[in-house]
Amino acid sequence: MNYITKTLVLLLVVTAHSGFAQSGSYDKLGMQAMMKGDYKGAVTQLEKADSKIPNSPNILKMLGYSYFQCGDFENSIETYSRLITLKPNDYSAYYYRGKARQNVANDPKESLNQMRENFYLSSIKDFTRAIEINGEEDTQLLQNRGLAYKDYAIYKSYKIKKKADKEACIALFNNSIADFQKVLIVQPLRKDIFSLIDYVKAQIASLR
Repeated sequence: MNYITKTLVLLLVVTAHSGFAQSGSYDKLGMQAMMKGDYKGAVTQLEKADSKIPNSPNILKMLGYSYFQCGDFENSIETYSRLITLKPNDYSAYYYRGKARQNVANDPKESLNQMRENFYLSSIKDFTRAIEINGEEDTQLLQNRGLAYKDYAIYKSYKIKKKADKEACIALFNNSIADFQKVLIVQPLRKDIFSLIDYVKAQIASLR
């Protein structure tokens, strides 16, 4: 369980109890299902809770996360967007919405090809906003934005038709490397990050 997930679960345990009396037992049952890893069961209960109290940040946070864990990225995006409207400085909402958007972009079966670029751009924008809120010391945010830049650059590389397209791809790859290098400043022993940097450099070399 990564740091952001641990923090999210802890916050839910601490704060969710405040809404139980209003929304019946649905959100409580949903949280219990989440703690057991039963995210499908959590979605069932939390959707009921959401129908009773449609603007509860606690319910939306649990529901968005449960959708994400079920692989229902489109509903996760929609739910986190609602949460962000209510709590525009909740960095974890931007983080998971960014990851959901990136997952949709990386799976052409889940989105029309002409929509993939929008999902990549929106994903990068979400990670950037999360970093603005939580700071560049959060290596998980930096790593995920670096991965989003990398994935977007690879997608763009298949569409190169002129020199400007190639230069744009290289710029995206360089953005990816820059984020990975920031991770290494905080965590200098991350072999996986060194491997990612080598991979991205090889992608750049293939375009020259």
